[in-house]
Amino acid sequence: MTNSNGLGGAPRARVRRALVVGGGVAGPTLAMFLRRLGVATTVLEARTSERGDVGAFLGLAPNGLQVLAELGLAEAIAGRGAVCQGMRFENARGRCIGVIDHRDHVQRFGAQMVMIRRAALHTALIEAAAERGAECRFGARVVALDERPNEVVARLDSGEELAADVLFGCDGIRSQVRALALPDAPAPAYTGLCDVGGFARCPEAPLEPGWTVMTFGRRAFFGAFAAPGGEVWWFHNNAARATMQAIDPEQRRASILALHRDDSPWIADVVRATPTLLGPWVLHDIMTMPRWHAGRVCLLGDAAHATSPSAGQGASLALEDALVLSRCLRDADAPQAAFARFEAERRGRVEAIVRQARKNGDGKAPAGPVAAWFRDRMLPLFLRLGAKAQAEAFAHRVEWAAPGA
Repeated sequence: MTNSNGLGGAPRARVRRALVVGGGVAGPTLAMFLRRLGVATTVLEARTSERGDVGAFLGLAPNGLQVLAELGLAEAIAGRGAVCQGMRFENARGRCIGVIDHRDHVQRFGAQMVMIRRAALHTALIEAAAERGAECRFGARVVALDERPNEVVARLDSGEELAADVLFGCDGIRSQVRALALPDAPAPAYTGLCDVGGFARCPEAPLEPGWTVMTFGRRAFFGAFAAPGGEVWWFHNNAARATMQAIDPEQRRASILALHRDDSPWIADVVRATPTLLGPWVLHDIMTMPRWHAGRVCLLGDAAHATSPSAGQGASLALEDALVLSRCLRDADAPQAAFARFEAERRGRVEAIVRQARKNGDGKAPAGPVAAWFRDRMLPLFLRLGAKAQAEAFAHRVEWAAPGA
């Protein structure tokens, strides 16, 4: 299947077997590209079920949807979510202080952002990977790695050992693979924010379907997406990490209501209408790591360069990683050369987005009256700068046909 210029078909590096640790976004996507290369691939997911607790919702940006389009999955996965028409920013009194409009993004970037429940995305990807020949195993927790001259061996908590030519850590910000293969890697850094979310039916909330409203509250930040069909998908950010983690769910709800008591009334209506609060999640990121690979093991996605949700790029960067890494394996003479090329190609882009996400998150911190007055008046300028950075991220394209090494 390999053509004269080395594009498509089996990789020159002759990787025949791969273990992919992590069944979220990067893992199943990488598995699909590896199967395209004819690599026998096993996905190992620690969760016992594909429908386990995986979070609330996320945005798939145009650059991420482009990767799904390469796999023929963009339309099907977008159908499990809802198109985001744009973002409206409000102050605590409910006054609009800025807008980022996405309605021309099909013309500009080939697609509009899609909001999707994380569980729905994970399920769609793991099902597609299985349909394309990847073995997908749940309840498979990796506890040890052993690299031998021609293979790497993963030992599971069950005692079973699995061998492959290469192993990929796609297991998120708290990556077990990173801890085992790169024990000197820096720990993820706390961003200063804690996240809680949920799904509610709240017809009285003054939200326009398809739009995300971001509210700079007096004591906390609140975001809500009005999904078609009347459901509200929301998240709440504050710096009260200890409080959010220590209290039971109903105390947590009361705390969120108290933090938003002087903000737009609809926020409290949405929180009260939510049957089950999701989280809390303490938000961390990884600004940089000295290296992403060691021997026959390579990290990608959040395991290598975790970004906070504040840039809306975490899932899309993981999708890009999967395509680029597979392309590098396809064209390299050895796995280690492919890993080095992958890291060199991706590092600058992803670390710039991680830094931007940290800046975006810093802006969610509560502001005093003077700072809030200044923010309300300067936000249109900041949004223009943010929209420029967003457009650069959205416009990025990774092409399967391009040389990978």
